[in-house]
Amino acid sequence: WRSSATCKPWQSGRFLPRVWERCQPPSRKGINTTAGQGQQVGMREKQVLEDLEMPLARRETETLFQEQPQTGNQYLEDALLRSYLKTHLPPKVLEEVNRDLERFGNRLLTKIKPLGWECELNPPVFRQYDAWGRRVDHIVTCSAWGRMKEIAAEEGLIAEAYERRYSNWSRLHQAVKLYLFSSSSGGFNCPLAMTDGAAKVIESLGIPRSLKNAFDHLTSRDPKKFWTSGQWMTERRGGSDVANGTETVARKQPDGTYRLYGFKWFTSAADSDVTLTLARVADAEGKVKQGSSGLSLFFLKVRDEEGKLNSIQVQRLKDKLGTRQMATAELWLDGAKAELISAEGRGVASISNMLNITRIHNVIGAVASMRRMISLSRDYARRRVAFGKLLKDHPLHMQTIARMEVQTRGAFLLLMEIVRLLGLVETNMASEQDQLLLRLLIPVAKLYTGKQASAVVVEAMESFGGQGYMEDTGLPVIVRDTLVLSIWEGTTNILSLDVLRSLTKSQGQVMAAFFSAAQQKLELASSTAKLEPAVKQTRDAISSLAQFTQVAGSKGAVTMELAARDFSYTLARIYAGALLIEHAARPDASSTDIAAARRWCNQELCPVATELENSSYEAEEAVVDGALVYEGSPACGSRL
Repeated sequence: WRSSATCKPWQSGRFLPRVWERCQPPSRKGINTTAGQGQQVGMREKQVLEDLEMPLARRETETLFQEQPQTGNQYLEDALLRSYLKTHLPPKVLEEVNRDLERFGNRLLTKIKPLGWECELNPPVFRQYDAWGRRVDHIVTCSAWGRMKEIAAEEGLIAEAYERRYSNWSRLHQAVKLYLFSSSSGGFNCPLAMTDGAAKVIESLGIPRSLKNAFDHLTSRDPKKFWTSGQWMTERRGGSDVANGTETVARKQPDGTYRLYGFKWFTSAADSDVTLTLARVADAEGKVKQGSSGLSLFFLKVRDEEGKLNSIQVQRLKDKLGTRQMATAELWLDGAKAELISAEGRGVASISNMLNITRIHNVIGAVASMRRMISLSRDYARRRVAFGKLLKDHPLHMQTIARMEVQTRGAFLLLMEIVRLLGLVETNMASEQDQLLLRLLIPVAKLYTGKQASAVVVEAMESFGGQGYMEDTGLPVIVRDTLVLSIWEGTTNILSLDVLRSLTKSQGQVMAAFFSAAQQKLELASSTAKLEPAVKQTRDAISSLAQFTQVAGSKGAVTMELAARDFSYTLARIYAGALLIEHAARPDASSTDIAAARRWCNQELCPVATELENSSYEAEEAVVDGALVYEGSPACGSRL
């Protein structure tokens, strides 16, 4: 890969501009090193095979090289995305959105992708002191990171959802652009998630006068005015348990503002302009109320008008496995000036809108990473020769990629369904069933696609053989950045319990909405003979799920907690199956649409019913779980 003496991986002290750029070995007879310029696949295979027959002595002097995968305009190459938009968008909206996405796809390919790679190669650096010993706590980011912020504004990656020029379809248009942007964004999709969430919170509060300026900045298309937001929730005691883990105290000032004192353990996009954060308001005696009812929501600017930090000290930057392009820091709030924006004690309820949006962004990132890796993998299969033929001509290899493709299609349609529902809610066009379904599907989709993405990108990396493990191919970057998606915004177990809470709070109404919506989608395929097996499998799974909810409901809280994860997986698989069937029942559906639906429904759609039959959710099994985990551990004697 880099063995040739003529290779110059560092040009004039600058990093390589893109992930897949590599040194080209000199052309030689029988080998054309410039791939994809009118060359037929069969001829390329023949040439590579002839090269392999070169005398060993000569081959030892040649540069080792492999054909690198090449992808074009992401939008034009995404058949499922284009067919979905054609099916659902009104003709006039489709015409304009199609034109915008094709243009954006070209910009991603020629301008944005190289910037994303530059962000990866130049991660943020923390400079705590200046040359004269004065503390400055400056987080230095590369110029490409700043350019990404400008592009996000120019493309309206936040604004699109709030201008609503396409009414209820505006949110879907925004989500599709973010989906295309994600894998080329150099990690900038993360601050955009929190910016979108902050804008949503402010909008849900009615855009108070004191926050109007901030809302305008967060949703601006002007690069000079556009702000990004952070989301500072995680403290030293942990992340998801904010009710017991939040120690930050807010002290009211004579002018009505507050000063915040506390330590934020994990603050993503620490270079953002503003942030939302939780804190406990201290009373006149300095006492605070514990639990979630003691938490309030605050808005603060990270820097003052002179550019100085708002009584904030940067402790250090986090050394993360992935998303290294983005600054994540530990911060001391030592009297940071802030504005109370929720009712006192209603912080968790007020920030829930932000969490819903950031979880949807998490789904966008998961689906985008799967699509990106499959796009690269399928192109590589057209170029790489192994055991005498191209990878695409090895049935087992293609079966493996096809299985990843089916998973990605199910995840994609789940994402589109969520943003479609969100668009209806935001324009007051949603039915009660739509609202209930959205409440249920957001945590379900977040937890399921996060696990899907981790599995798919690792499998796709393997499809490149040893090259998949090479850092300078860029493939490990995608894998690392994907692995956070099952953790950020709530782990799989935490979100599974959130799914159960949605059942309890709605007194079971969310399940009625789920069953009704899934059955309605299956009805659309009743006249499509090729989908009959998939429809039957899904209906059987729905019946099994209904039986489970009745049985488990009589067994108590322990049973439901033990079943929470499998229950959530069941919801995801059944609903994604119904969506795939609905998509395959279109008059102009392709044979691959039908195949994807049938293959998805061939998997175990209702694992929770199977495990109930296996008695996996009995209280005695929980005891056995502990015994299995701690056998041989020093803790065994005290824990069991």
